[in-house]
Amino acid sequence: MTTQKGFSKIAFRNTRTAVPQDHTPSNERKPLSSYHPRTPSPTPTYTMPPSSSPQSPTPSKTLTLAVSQSRTLSTLPSTLQALSQTTTLASTRHSASLILFPEAYLGGYPRTCSFGAAVGARDPRGRDQFLEYWRQSVDLGDTPAGAGEEWVERRLPTRTGEGRRGDGTREYLEQVARETGVFVVVGVVERAGGTLYCAVVYVDPGKGCVGKRRKVMPTGSERLIWGQGSPSTLKAVRTTLKGGVDITLAAAICWENYMPLLRASLYSQNINIYLAPTADARDTWLPLMRTIACEGRTYVLSANQCVKRKDLPPWIRRLEGEVNGDATEKDEEFVSPGGSCIIGPLGEVLKGPLWEKEDELLVATIDLEDCERGRLDLDVAGSYSRNDAFKLEVVGLDTNPPP
Repeated sequence: MTTQKGFSKIAFRNTRTAVPQDHTPSNERKPLSSYHPRTPSPTPTYTMPPSSSPQSPTPSKTLTLAVSQSRTLSTLPSTLQALSQTTTLASTRHSASLILFPEAYLGGYPRTCSFGAAVGARDPRGRDQFLEYWRQSVDLGDTPAGAGEEWVERRLPTRTGEGRRGDGTREYLEQVARETGVFVVVGVVERAGGTLYCAVVYVDPGKGCVGKRRKVMPTGSERLIWGQGSPSTLKAVRTTLKGGVDITLAAAICWENYMPLLRASLYSQNINIYLAPTADARDTWLPLMRTIACEGRTYVLSANQCVKRKDLPPWIRRLEGEVNGDATEKDEEFVSPGGSCIIGPLGEVLKGPLWEKEDELLVATIDLEDCERGRLDLDVAGSYSRNDAFKLEVVGLDTNPPP
């Protein structure tokens, strides 16, 4: 049988469940007042994080970063004082949250120095040079092997009657960071036992030293005067800068940046600020920094010293035979012209490179969320890594992002 417009007439059976009838005699039924409705289970409540609450605006992730193109002065105390002044300037004039100083800024980079060494021969004057260099290095109170968290948390033993280890440099850096509110990252030449190490120290304004790492592969003649650091110190640091901005940062020192697997160990920790203190002033350095930023989808800060020949330490010039005459004619030559820079996470040059400018400050205001925007199409430690096929293992280092 059909209805209008050709639709079939279908009979639907009532499938509703019949309500059972109450057969209790009316004179035996309980009054309504004796029935109590079941108490409903409490509805669980959830508190949304502030950043995801629809009522609150998304917190800003902008912050100001600074790079100091500073040179090591004639003594450690004078260099520390200059570091304090530069950090104060970055804070008061530019409202910087973080500042990076060059490789070996404290202790000095012994550029042009031969230390009297040749293959199979040593000049005694070179040993005098090394002694002078040793005296300019800093003692941070760490062990030759590197005590890691024990050093950070001050759990290493101290001398009887002394409340600290080292020469006081650590405490001075912590004071500078605390008083300025700036996170300080500085290259140091650190002595521990009988060996010098090229290192980087991370100094948080509220927590003090939160990390330190030593260069794992000194370059060329550096291997004569610096020991090799442990790869375990490549651990990234996660902290909160002033303004409540969370960051994850790590440093690769100078030509460590030419080590692809070392870079990968930092990318895998999901860093968004990549620090590259250096002594390399070649014109090939800027392309490397741009590649790292683009490859890691991270901000890159690189700091180098700008040094004229006349500003080299006297113990280098004197023992290298530079006295009056030709040395005077070359005094104004740059033995290191700088090249400091700040690069964005798509490889764009934000500031610099800064050439032949002494004691200058590069400053850039950035949006950390640009790192996530960049990972739409490239995350070399995640979606673009094929980690089912390629594996990276670093002895002593957990390469997962820090909590």
